[in-house]
Amino acid sequence: VLYLRRFFMSEFIKPYNDDPFVGNLATPVTASAFTRNWLLNLPIYRKGLSPLLRGLEIGMAHGYFLLGPFYKLGPLRNSEVALLSGLISTFGLLIILTAALTIC
Repeated sequence: VLYLRRFFMSEFIKPYNDDPFVGNLATPVTASAFTRNWLLNLPIYRKGLSPLLRGLEIGMAHGYFLLGPFYKLGPLRNSEVALLSGLISTFGLLIILTAALTIC
């Protein structure tokens, strides 16, 4: 059983570019064309974007991570002011984090 497992895994997981000294493994996930295209389509790797647009796109995507939990999971999520309360809560969190980071 151990021999079959070792043989099975050695067919799929190989050293990157057949160089065992690189320290990276080429698996079906990391070496696939889908993964490579998905990573190249991220704003940090996309060609033709200015640094300003790149930063804007990354900042907007991360802004949703801050606002989303307050908007969807906050105590006022079923009211008419859910978005406004989520926005104010996000600003409050940013002020608290900024103050905490300036103390250090």
